[in-house]
Amino acid sequence: MIFNYEAECMPQSNIRELQLERLKQTVNRVFNNVPFYKTKFLEKGIEPSQITTLESIKRLPFTVKQDLRDHYPFGLFAVEQKDIIRLHASSGTKGKPTLVGYTKNDLDNWSELMARAFAAAGGEPGMVMHNAVGYGMFTGGLGCHYGSERLGMTTVPISGGNTERQILMIEDLKPTIISGTPSYVLNIAETMEKMGKDPKGTSLKYGLMGAEPWSQELKLEIEKRIGIKAMDLYGLSEVMGPGVSSECLEAQNGLHIAEDHFFVEVIDPTTGENVPDGVEGELVITSLTKEALPIIRYRTGDIATLYREPCSCGRTTTRMSRVKGRIDDMLIIRGVNVFPSEIESTLLQIDELAPHYQLVLTKNGALDQVTLFVEISKERFQRGIDNKNLISKIEKLLKSQCLVNISVRILEPESIPRSEGKAIRVVDKRKEELIPM
Repeated sequence: MIFNYEAECMPQSNIRELQLERLKQTVNRVFNNVPFYKTKFLEKGIEPSQITTLESIKRLPFTVKQDLRDHYPFGLFAVEQKDIIRLHASSGTKGKPTLVGYTKNDLDNWSELMARAFAAAGGEPGMVMHNAVGYGMFTGGLGCHYGSERLGMTTVPISGGNTERQILMIEDLKPTIISGTPSYVLNIAETMEKMGKDPKGTSLKYGLMGAEPWSQELKLEIEKRIGIKAMDLYGLSEVMGPGVSSECLEAQNGLHIAEDHFFVEVIDPTTGENVPDGVEGELVITSLTKEALPIIRYRTGDIATLYREPCSCGRTTTRMSRVKGRIDDMLIIRGVNVFPSEIESTLLQIDELAPHYQLVLTKNGALDQVTLFVEISKERFQRGIDNKNLISKIEKLLKSQCLVNISVRILEPESIPRSEGKAIRVVDKRKEELIPM
């Protein structure tokens, strides 16, 4: 189902015309109403009248998360506070949050984009949607909630946590579609199995999941365990929330960007220069319709690629790949760059392991030490097989596919904490070890 055919199937030439018109409006809005941007523009010798093509966007300055923190709480807002009808904040735990605001029109646009995402993922009016995304200051829960209602689905606002109650609601209310983080949806399936229930026996057919990087292998694992089709959802609080892009049921091959509301670039994270389509780099997003908090060339820190080939679903918008990981999450192990999602892809090829892991960073003298903790499957554990050969197998596969040497420790089933929100894949203990006793 295509929720807004005119917007989602617009010819690329028309999309570009609309983006340019809206880019000019946004540049004027921030220049006239946000002192931070006016100063940044003038420092680069830029006037709004000079933005005459989409290529002109490359002249504009980047915005980074620290800019939002430095102007916390309202310093980057482009409207008066009386026009703000909702506030959200990032889910990050380091320092002050990044606060974002919405006008009535912003919320209307956001709910439509999430309705598009649910429709692309198999949602239809009249279906029941089980919303296991956390509510509160985090944008995920309410973003999914209002998009589901906008599409005309019956929305179950259960939020995250209390997993056994989640299962009761799934059994009793018979939802067709579920939304949550991939790690938490997997947690629900595992809890059902521990209760002696079959996750494939529920009414669920589709899943729309995001808020954390996840590999294609984890996606296939979730589909196999629950018997659903799992679609990827992307967004971030600083730009809007979930709904910036989403995957379609027909192709499940990349996330369609809502290009009538966002202009997306990919840059080399080191040089800041744009890279060609199909080349991996850092996503940079400019909002084109946000009123309360318009944002110019926001460096997301997320690594992905763009491609523009036609999609079998009929949508004409540019697609982005699944997010490989965040620049902040990238590990440098003996000179090799590797993302947790790459390690996850490798581990999920090993049948003897459960789909849970943690990377623990410690210090060995002056050198960083990385230890990979994995869980043995229940079947293997019950058979009591010695794990020495399995450890060797895992380490060789990591060396072959990720080009890194990592020390592996195998734990008993259910030893690694389960997620009720975003999974914690990397535990950094290096600073703890430097604290004097």
